[in-house]
Amino acid sequence: MATKEIEERVKWLRKEIEYHNYRYYVLDDPEISDAEYDTLMRELEELERRYPELRTPNSPTQRVGAPPLEEFGTVTHTIPMLSLANAMEEEEVIEFDKRIKRFLKTDEDIDYVAEPKLDGVAVELVYLKGEFVVGSTRGDGVTGEDITQNLRTIKTIPLHLIEREEPHPEKLEVRGEVYMEVEDFKELNKKRQQSGESLFANPRNAAAGSLRQLDPSITAQRPLKIFLYGIGEVRGREFESQWEVLQTLPKWGFRVNPLVRRCDDIRATIDYYKEINELREELPYEMDGVVIKVNSFELQNRLGEVSRSPRWALAYKFPAKEATTRIIDIKVQVGRTGALTPVAEMEPVRIGGVEVKRATLHNQDEIDKKDVRIGDTAVVQRAGDVIPEVVKVIKSKRSGAERKFTMPEKCPVCGAEVVRLPGEAIHRCVGISCPAQLKGRIRHFASKRAMDIDGLGVKLIDQLVDKGLVKNIADLYYLSEDDLIPLERMAEKSAENLLDALQRSKHPSLARFIYALGIRHVGEHISQVLAQRLKSLDKFYRVTEEELLEIPEIGPEVAQSVVRFFRERGNQEVIERLQKAGVQIAEPKRQGEEPLKGITFLFTGALEGMTRNEAKDLVEQLGGEVATSVGKRVDYVVVGKDPGSKYAKARELGLKIIDEGEFKRLIGLT
Repeated sequence: MATKEIEERVKWLRKEIEYHNYRYYVLDDPEISDAEYDTLMRELEELERRYPELRTPNSPTQRVGAPPLEEFGTVTHTIPMLSLANAMEEEEVIEFDKRIKRFLKTDEDIDYVAEPKLDGVAVELVYLKGEFVVGSTRGDGVTGEDITQNLRTIKTIPLHLIEREEPHPEKLEVRGEVYMEVEDFKELNKKRQQSGESLFANPRNAAAGSLRQLDPSITAQRPLKIFLYGIGEVRGREFESQWEVLQTLPKWGFRVNPLVRRCDDIRATIDYYKEINELREELPYEMDGVVIKVNSFELQNRLGEVSRSPRWALAYKFPAKEATTRIIDIKVQVGRTGALTPVAEMEPVRIGGVEVKRATLHNQDEIDKKDVRIGDTAVVQRAGDVIPEVVKVIKSKRSGAERKFTMPEKCPVCGAEVVRLPGEAIHRCVGISCPAQLKGRIRHFASKRAMDIDGLGVKLIDQLVDKGLVKNIADLYYLSEDDLIPLERMAEKSAENLLDALQRSKHPSLARFIYALGIRHVGEHISQVLAQRLKSLDKFYRVTEEELLEIPEIGPEVAQSVVRFFRERGNQEVIERLQKAGVQIAEPKRQGEEPLKGITFLFTGALEGMTRNEAKDLVEQLGGEVATSVGKRVDYVVVGKDPGSKYAKARELGLKIIDEGEFKRLIGLT
């Protein structure tokens, strides 16, 4: 048991280490040597080893990464993380300024803040009483993924806020961009190549891939950094302007890009853009433009938002690098979601130091709009300095031998019907057994929220498909030990475990089964809505678009997608084979049998008598809800073996915590 003196020593060590992290990573001005820093860290590690009850999630020693997660939870942003409108030309920036003045009914110059627009991953960090508690991706702007454990591993993110110059607020939400410097990216790819791993396409992909690791210890090994650029909700501190925010954040331990600038008028922002554009090749990170924001928060509030973008901000993008080459052919690629994408195959050309042989044509509408033909001479650019695309063709160079292109009526991979839904630009293959989609479909089908087939990982799926053992999802249930044992890393015991997992998965709820089929536009929630209304799988075959449109929350896209999926003969055959293999679908409870209606549960740790997904199904069948992240709307936190950080957060918030036995009694199982 730690004495009071030891507790105080641990607190002092953490505070001292965080301060020196701030001096080193934020100010780039260390006060002590590496050896002195290491001595402090070793002492803290030793004290936490001897007194584990003193270890906290925000200790500097925990940056190496927490235990692996089963899946990412979700976080709802208190204030939406809006996307920005783009400008490519100077005239658009000037018009942006004019629009603001017209809206505000003023002729006076607007005070702006201009910032480099890094090509990274937008995140939000939440601090309560100076402690980092939650971190999330931007997601769709309203809801993002909970990547708290991964963000803790980034050394430029303070786990405790510093108060040496100014007290921190009671609650602080900050937004920033996680990125990887170009040289670090090259070194990471070099190591991956040496170990036979696939390479990241660019620093942004590397940053995104590193942040989305379920194992935080992998993220901890990646050279990620962050610049903070804004705030969300703040309690206990008022800010009047964006510039005040950028000047204050470093006082609490945050890194802010030193190139940010306050501009007296719109011409000054344009000059800044030109200056940064010339400078960007010398900077250690990739960027694709400059962000211009109205400085005054009072004016920002008056301007408000339009659609999903603020009126008071603009992303002024850099021109992409371009080159001219000849289109040899146009081929169609089928993605894992069934989307057909036309791709131009070209004579090799170097753009921005990279050899380019293929460029996306996006869809048939884009081809028609640009009048792209096989044999054309075309201008190609790396959009965002990364993705090659055909910008335009040079019609004056046509010889008359060029050929027009149209999308195929049948999938070039499986021969199933190709459809284009009203209002969509994308053509899609609707075949559930299409090999191009098969691996992605199987991964989705086997995932925890779908059929929950434990042990069916990516590498095993690759082998099953590549060796022809599985040609559609139903084939999974016809596998034998003789099929599995010869596979790489698949001994007799592993084969038995997989077959057992397949057997256990044969009794899904109707909602889970519909979700597992991977029908376009039909996610987990819509699957539950459909299951509650239609009640049986047979009804899905007979239901019409008109009947589906009568269901609240079901729109034309979902209705068309569901009807088309169940009318496709190939899909019907796969479902029939699943049923013949013993997959029996549990029908949902009748409306009215909802004793848990209005009650929200959250699960953390491993349950002994059931899986977490089985527990989730039980709650939802009884009318309750299951949360994926800790919040005050959670009524019960069910704690199993080896609970994660959610348990600690729940205790901090004073939520009702119960064990598995109490949960079973609550839902009537004991």
